[in-house]
Amino acid sequence: QVQLVESGGGLVQAGGSLRLSCAASGLTFTFNWYSMGWFRQAPGKEREFVATISRIDSTTHVADSVKERFTISRDNAKNTGYLQLNSLKPEDTAVYYCAAGATVATSNPNNYRYWGQGTQVTVSS
Repeated sequence: QVQLVESGGGLVQAGGSLRLSCAASGLTFTFNWYSMGWFRQAPGKEREFVATISRIDSTTHVADSVKERFTISRDNAKNTGYLQLNSLKPEDTAVYYCAAGATVATSNPNNYRYWGQGTQVTVSS
């Protein structure tokens, strides 16, 4: 049974940083077979794409709204993906989800087969 477990969320002041982790287990194939993505959902809003990293060469794509502040990475040896959040703003407050299983790095959530339970990020002003 595939599991993705996010961690690293919390309460931080505006301008602060957090590092989210996404640990994968139970995968059928090795971790580097899977493209990964991060999405977020704020209260009353739809889930939105944040960042993705490819399975082949770790090519990354980050949403324009956060690309100067957020960085996605992965450690295949640890079966773990990461999302570094810098210069956080109150509007970054959301539940952040990691996803895996897409064949390519994509911003389309429907292409991801596996999802974590989410980790809450709250940014105070």
